[in-house]
Amino acid sequence: MQSQATYNYKVVRQFAIMTVVWGIVGMLVGVIVAAQLIWPELNVHEFLHFGRLRPLHTNAVIFAFGGCALFATSFYVVQRTCHTRLFAPGLASFVFWGWQLIIVAAAVTLPLGITTGKEYAELEWPIDIAIAVVWVAYAVVFFGTVATRKVSHIYVANWFYGAFIIAVALLHIVNSVEIPVSLFKSYSAYAGVQDAMVQWWYGHNAVGFFLTAGFLGMMYYFVPKQADRPIYSYRLSVVHFWALIFTYMWAGPHHLHYTALPDWAQSVGMLFSLILLAPSWGGMINGIMTLSGAWHKLRTDPILKFMVTSLSFYGMSTFEGPMMSVKTVNALSHYTDWTVGHVHSGALGWVALISIGSVYFLLPRLYGKTEMYSTKLVNTHFWVATVGIVLYIASMWIAGVMQGLYWRAVNPDGTLTYAFVEGVKATYPLWTIRLVGGALFLVGMLIMFYNMLKTIAGERAYNAPIVAPAAAHA
Repeated sequence: MQSQATYNYKVVRQFAIMTVVWGIVGMLVGVIVAAQLIWPELNVHEFLHFGRLRPLHTNAVIFAFGGCALFATSFYVVQRTCHTRLFAPGLASFVFWGWQLIIVAAAVTLPLGITTGKEYAELEWPIDIAIAVVWVAYAVVFFGTVATRKVSHIYVANWFYGAFIIAVALLHIVNSVEIPVSLFKSYSAYAGVQDAMVQWWYGHNAVGFFLTAGFLGMMYYFVPKQADRPIYSYRLSVVHFWALIFTYMWAGPHHLHYTALPDWAQSVGMLFSLILLAPSWGGMINGIMTLSGAWHKLRTDPILKFMVTSLSFYGMSTFEGPMMSVKTVNALSHYTDWTVGHVHSGALGWVALISIGSVYFLLPRLYGKTEMYSTKLVNTHFWVATVGIVLYIASMWIAGVMQGLYWRAVNPDGTLTYAFVEGVKATYPLWTIRLVGGALFLVGMLIMFYNMLKTIAGERAYNAPIVAPAAAHA
C-alpha cells in the first residue's frame, strides 16, 4: 500500500528556528547601539562603532529575523492552503542555505565598513546579486506550489505573499543597479536627487511589501487559525489587498520632504500616504473583527494575545505614518527620534509580535506536539515584550517632539535659542528608557528560545499528511 503523502516541513522547521536565533542576534545588536548613544565609550573599535553596527542591526532584524519568519510561514501556508507538497524541495533547501549565507556575509561586511551607504540596501554588489538569485529561487518554489495546487481557489494570504515576493524583487533589482569598481565597492547608477528618489521608492516599499504585505499574509492565515474563526470578511480582505498594493508604491517621497526633490513629488508622496490609511485600517479591522465571538480566548491563549496586540500596533503605526507624512507635522518630526519611535512601533509592535505569535503556532505542529513546552512562558514573553515596546516607543515619541521643538526654537533676533548639544543632553534620560525597553524585548526573545528548545527536545521531526481537498481544512 502506498504511503500517504506528507507536507514538506523540513525547510519550515529550519526557517522557524532561525527566525528566533536571528531575532536574538538582531535585537542584541540593537541593545548595544542603544547603549552606545548613552555611553559613547562603548564605541570601543571602528568595527564595533555605532555607525557600523546600526546598519547591521537594521539588516539583521528586517532581513534575517523578519525574512526567516516570512520564508517559514509562506512555505507552510502555501502548502496547507494549496493542499500540495512544496514545489522543488531541493530549490527550497537552496533558498534556506543561500539566505543564511547572505545574512552571514552581511554580518561580516557591514562591521568592516563595506557598504553602499543606502538605507536598508547597504550590502555591496556581490551580495546584491546573491540576494537576487536566492529570491528568484524563492519565487519559483512559491509560485510553483501555487501552480500545482489541488484546489481551484487561491487563499488571500497567498495573494499577499505573492505580491510581497514580486514587489521585493522589483524594488531590490532597480535600487541595486550599480557600477562595480572593485570586489567590495560600487557606485549607484543614479545620481543626486534621482538616486534619493529611487532609494526611498525602495526604502518605503521595503516597509510596504517586506514589512507589511508579507506579514499581512501571515495575519490572514494564522489569526483565523489560532482564533478558530473564519476571517471576518473575505470580501474586505480582497479589497484590502488591491487597495494596499496599488497605494503603497506611491508613498515613498514623503521621506524626502524639505529636500531637493521637486515639491510636486513630495506632495504626491504625502497624498498617497494619507490615502494609505484606509486600506491599512481595513486590514487591521478585518483581523481584529475575526475574533468576534472568540474574545474570551484572549484570557487563556497568549499566542492569540501576540496576534491581536500586533494588529493594534499595526493600526496605530499606520495612522501615525500618514500623519507624519503631512508636511506641517513632518517639519517637526523629520530627523528626530519620533521617526525612530514610529519605525519601532511597526517593527516591534506589528512585525515582531505577529511573527512571534505565528512561530509559536508553528513550532508544536512542526514537531508533533499539541502545544508549546510552557504556555506560562509564552504568556511571560508576551508581557515582557509588550512592556518593552511601550517603554521604547513612548520614550522616542517624547524625545522626538522635544528635539523638534528644541531645533526650531528661535530668539526674537532670529538666532537659535538652543545649541544642538543642549537637545542631545535633554534626550539622555529618554535614551536610557529606550535602552530598558529594548533590553526587555531581547529578554522576551531569550525566553522564546528556551521554550523552543524545550518544545523540540527529544521529539522526532513531524510531517503532516496531505488531506484530500474535499475533506481538507487548511
